[in-house]
Amino acid sequence: MADKNAQATSADALSEASTLEMLKRERRANNAWHKLSRNKTAVIGLVIVVVMVILAVFAPLIAPQDPNAIDIAHTYLKPGAAGHIFGTDSYGRDLFSRIVYGARISIFVAIGGTIVGAVIGVLLGLVAGFFGGIADSIIMRIMDGMMAFPFILLSLILMTILGTGTLNVILAIGIANVPNFARVVRGQVHVVKNEEYCNAERVLGASNARILFRHIFANALSPIIVYFTLNIASAIISEAALSFLGLGITPPTASWGNILSDGKNSLQLAPHIATISGIFILLTVLGFNLLGDGIRDVLDPKQKR
Repeated sequence: MADKNAQATSADALSEASTLEMLKRERRANNAWHKLSRNKTAVIGLVIVVVMVILAVFAPLIAPQDPNAIDIAHTYLKPGAAGHIFGTDSYGRDLFSRIVYGARISIFVAIGGTIVGAVIGVLLGLVAGFFGGIADSIIMRIMDGMMAFPFILLSLILMTILGTGTLNVILAIGIANVPNFARVVRGQVHVVKNEEYCNAERVLGASNARILFRHIFANALSPIIVYFTLNIASAIISEAALSFLGLGITPPTASWGNILSDGKNSLQLAPHIATISGIFILLTVLGFNLLGDGIRDVLDPKQKR
């Protein structure tokens, strides 16, 4: 009898251990990082983004020379010549140092502009979607009017009004992004606000602010994160375009856009200037897009891998 009890106890212990192990495996499988790490393209995007962010953050330690130091005697040097990894530009400035410092400006402007657009757009989208009626009509008609202009044209108009400079570039990109964030959030609010748990909160006497930010915003956060990540890539292109046209970052401050603009004047003499800056823009945009796609797959409950 004692042997049977011992065997039963042992079997129960093994069953419990196997159940715990299965639960641990399931948690690991459903872990966001585990899902992201299994997406090869997302990992490639993450690696590219991390490398670019490291260049931006540690630019003073990585850059071998002052990015604004002029050396007229050594203009248009080819990559690798005289110790210049990427060569020099039309003023003899070390191109590698300018690319590294340009990463700091371009990524900072892109993230800053996206944050500005996200904050304003999310608030407007929440108000329009939750309250509806006149508020919704007024806000969304303004957003529709802004979206009638192509993004880059709207940014150009704003830069013409605000003037050049880093802060103004951030504001221009941010304001031009507001309509997109507002529409994304408004759509999510319409889906979430009539869910049972929101109705239950209303019955319990919860305030509109609590329902809006505690429940609706929390459940709309996933698409906002995805769109935020993808939008950084678009903002990098926007900054490059504005600087290329002479309405963005003011020289001699290095950004990938004004390096590209400088390189367009010497495509035959020194094609490496425009080529290298263009490659860095391409890689960074590709990295953020791949990472954004991976985050979307991780946060989408319908995606099961």
